[in-house]
Amino acid sequence: MDTIFDMETVALDDENSALLIIDQTQLPYHKEILHLKDQESIWDAIYLLKVRGAPAIGVAAGFGIYLAAKEIEEQDFDAFYEKFKRAKDYLDSARPTAVNLSWALNRMDAVVLANREKTVGQIKQLLLAEANEIKREDIRVCKTIGENGLSLLKPGMGLLTHCNAGQLATSKYGTATAPMYLGQEKGYGFRVFCDETRPLLQGARLTAYELMEAGIDTTLLCDNMAPSVMRQGLVDAVFVGCDRVAKNGDTANKIGTSYVAIAAKNYGIPFYVCAPTSTIDMDCESGGDIHIELRPAEEVTEMWYEKRMAPEGVKVYNPSFDVTDAQFITAIITEYGIAYPPFDVSLKEIFEKKSKAQND
Repeated sequence: MDTIFDMETVALDDENSALLIIDQTQLPYHKEILHLKDQESIWDAIYLLKVRGAPAIGVAAGFGIYLAAKEIEEQDFDAFYEKFKRAKDYLDSARPTAVNLSWALNRMDAVVLANREKTVGQIKQLLLAEANEIKREDIRVCKTIGENGLSLLKPGMGLLTHCNAGQLATSKYGTATAPMYLGQEKGYGFRVFCDETRPLLQGARLTAYELMEAGIDTTLLCDNMAPSVMRQGLVDAVFVGCDRVAKNGDTANKIGTSYVAIAAKNYGIPFYVCAPTSTIDMDCESGGDIHIELRPAEEVTEMWYEKRMAPEGVKVYNPSFDVTDAQFITAIITEYGIAYPPFDVSLKEIFEKKSKAQND
């Protein structure tokens, strides 16, 4: 039987004009590949977290906007671009916090504008090539982040992670889990603690599931148990992913991440954020400028229960993300190196390395 590692999180079926994704809302007990052929279905899949994780959302957006462009019949550039822009803005509205969504869409938009003198047919082929490159880059980036993260670790360590920044959040390897997978290949024997990550349980349903499929020693924790295992000395380092990093190092990630970071700081445990440079927003000054998505109350009151578990009429506050202040972050691990405080300086240096590498 196929494991999750035999399946692609996000893929394109160009022949049938479909975006293929693993429906993550059905995991771990039902592995279903969705074939999404219209923009409304793709928008819904992103919003409803059928595809989730900043890098995977970016890959899905690249393929999604290509499929939108593919259906546009107009051959005049201005008429084509008007419909393309409308589709781009529509997809961009699905998730406001994850910067990879707008990053991928803007990257595809730049391809169109840079080739306005070409035929619409040629532009569509260039969009296809760019969408495929976004996915290939994601795989390369995640593996490099894993190698950089693994350089900070020793065999036998206890690691803790929150939410799912694994293969299911990317095209391969994951971000926060990449050092764990590479360490497993080298026989490091890590012990990994997964926070369940309420209310959508990405840690319980997804991270614990994929780590176990990889043969990693995995222990599931309720979200309020992390400080307890830290106090016992069972955690040597924390690795999390992110949906957006501000210029000063403040980081938006799944709700509950800041709580883990504060506890890790208290117990002297290094707290690492694994961040592809595509998730670092140097135009965002601080975490206070990051828009935090609020999600439906039903996710808290009834989604995972046979019957409603909270009283009718109770008010519910359900932010999808929180902001971890830079002061609680030990380092930010990117594909171009590891950034340490002060992050406004080190992140700038990371982007200088990126620019140099791209121009060489």
